[in-house]
Formats: sequence, C-alpha cells, structure tokens
Amino acid sequence: MGSCLVILPSYNSGDQLPRTMQAARRFCDPVWAVIDGSTDASADAAVKLAGDGYRVISLGKNSGKGAAVLVAFREAVAAGFSHAIVMDADGQHAAEAIPQFLELCAENPGHLIAGVPVFGPDAPAERVKGRLVGNFFAGLETWGLGAADSLFGFRLYPLKPSIRILESTKSGRRFDFDTVLAVRLLWAGVPVINVPVPVRYPPQADGGVTHFRYVRDNLLLTRVHVRLCLQMLLHIPRLLALRRQ
Repeated sequence: MGSCLVILPSYNSGDQLPRTMQAARRFCDPVWAVIDGSTDASADAAVKLAGDGYRVISLGKNSGKGAAVLVAFREAVAAGFSHAIVMDADGQHAAEAIPQFLELCAENPGHLIAGVPVFGPDAPAERVKGRLVGNFFAGLETWGLGAADSLFGFRLYPLKPSIRILESTKSGRRFDFDTVLAVRLLWAGVPVINVPVPVRYPPQADGGVTHFRYVRDNLLLTRVHVRLCLQMLLHIPRLLALRRQ
C-alpha cells in the first residue's frame, strides 16, 4: 500500500460537513472535501478548516457525486496518493471504521475495501428496503463476488484502476457512482473485501440531510442495471477466473 487520504464529496451537507471532516482526520490525514456546487453555508465552514491536514476543492456547479469524486481522484494521484477512502459528508458513516479499512488495504493493496451498512433503529425503512433490488442485480452482475451493498458510499478505492474505469464510461457520475465503479472494478479484476460498518442517520435538528430523490434516482439506477446486466456477458471469462481464485 502507498499513501491514502479521505475524500468527502459534499452537496449542501450543512453543519455535518465540518464535523465529518474533523471526525475522519482523527484516523486519516489528510482529508479533502469536494464542494459540489453547494448553495448552503457548508463550504464556508469547510474552508475555515482548510490547511493543517484539510483541503477543500470547490466545483462551480453541481455535477454529481461521481463527477466530484473523479476530480479528487485525479488530483490525489497527481499529489502522489495511491488509495482513497470515500465517505459521505453528512455524518452517516462511522469514522471509527477507518483504521480497519487502512489495515486491510495495507495487507491487500490491490483490493476494493467495501463497507456493508449495519443499520440501526434510526434507519428509514425505505432506505433499508429500497436497496434490496439494486443489491440483487449487482449480485447478478458480479456473480456474488463484488460489493455486498451496491449503494453504500463508505469504501477504500485503489486510485489508478478507479480512474481508468470512470474515464472509460460516461456513467457513474451521479448517484450511480457507487454501483458502477464497484461492479466495473470487479470486472477489471480488482477483488473485493466486504466490511460491516455501522450507519447513523442524524436527525434534521443535528443537520441530517438527504439528497436522494426516490423517483429520479431509482430511474437512473434502473437504467444503469439494465446496461450492466447486458455488459456483464462480455466479462464472463474474467468472472470465471475470479471465481476459481
């Protein structure tokens, strides 16, 4: 393993953004926040932390999670990093899991380390049940060898193969980022290690936010899975080789 950083793509994450930045830096240095065209005050709060292990990348307009992460991936490689942990900026992911991810990466630098959500009683039922369909199809597309949860945004990525894959396709730029990149990394021969990670849903009073749009984003994921299921046929030899390992 080379060097690793934390990347937090953020769109209107409110007070949770600086809290998440500080929580992540307790376990990994540096932490980069990518402000994806935010219109709230979260960018100002993040900029106040800039320096001393923090960096803020500001994008002029909202381009989507995958597009924001790709910008950071490219800059991270240019800065000499080999891996990146991507976390949601809204306080849902337990930063305490970062050391386990780093340890696994040190032992398995060529792998994708994929978080698997452990939901608590505060998890909205539609978020828990809604991902079952996507996980079913992602399992078909990877023959059960890939990320156990296709939508969970807490992962440690090897940077160079991730950039190659994202640059080879026009998809994976918005809410479909986590699904597309995990499936295509496996097709490219990058094995996956799944790690259970607790998930917290902060209440609105504590700055909890969600930008998931049920109809829009589910339609996007439906189109993505149709394409991936068809393209999977081209990757059967690779899947057979991975299954034999």
